[in-house]
Amino acid sequence: MRQVAIYGKGGIGKSTTTQNLTAGLAELGKKIMVVGCDPKADSTRLLLGGLAQKTVLDTLREEGDDVDLSTILKNGYGNIKCVESGGPEPGVGCAGRGIITSINMLEQLGAYTDDLDYVFYDVLGDVVCGGFAMPIREGKAQEIYIVASGEMMAMYAANNISKGIKKFANAGGVRLGGIICNSRKVENEKALLENFAKKLGTQLIYFVPRSLDVQKAEINKQTVIQYSPEVEQADEYRALAKAIDGNDMFVVPNPMSQEELESILLEHGLIE
Repeated sequence: MRQVAIYGKGGIGKSTTTQNLTAGLAELGKKIMVVGCDPKADSTRLLLGGLAQKTVLDTLREEGDDVDLSTILKNGYGNIKCVESGGPEPGVGCAGRGIITSINMLEQLGAYTDDLDYVFYDVLGDVVCGGFAMPIREGKAQEIYIVASGEMMAMYAANNISKGIKKFANAGGVRLGGIICNSRKVENEKALLENFAKKLGTQLIYFVPRSLDVQKAEINKQTVIQYSPEVEQADEYRALAKAIDGNDMFVVPNPMSQEELESILLEHGLIE
């Protein structure tokens, strides 16, 4: 079983990328569980056809510790198992703790079955909170992929996440599998991200082009592969799935200083 965490700046498209990627893996016959680690609980929406998944934390608040696995785990597109951690009541507690509670609960209830090929954790934002770092800190996820674009703040967040991976690499055994570019059509974006990845000591594992087919599928509450299996963007996600499935490059990254990061941005004309 490969346990994979998807990180990246808020709003970069982690959940969209994760759901379309796992749809591609499901087409390859892989058995998958997706654990949403965002308090918004939207990490499995497309896989479940827009169903508002009952979160682990909401279930615990309403029903106490006596929880049935079927209450918090639903099967989605491609028979992908879908779970949402949820978050605390507004203004109360740390949202990151929901991840810890959820993973412990899933382990206790036997969700991590032997037939699973992949478990994906879709994690909010960059690693600045101990709770959100939990999948890498405690070795729950062995491989990390960072979703980024050619925008300055996306790369800044990716560099921060790399610092978190390096910090916990020895204790938890976690490794960076690469950068996934979710394109924002920045000028020379692919070359910029290839350079950025190389400086970190990793790879640009895939460049996902921007496409209106993604928005069309999302409006219809589906992944692209389910909604429009014949379009070019569906093939892009299939290729991303194959790249992840066949990846054998896992590294402890070398995060950059602020000056090094800015020099890359200067080199590619993003800052003056």
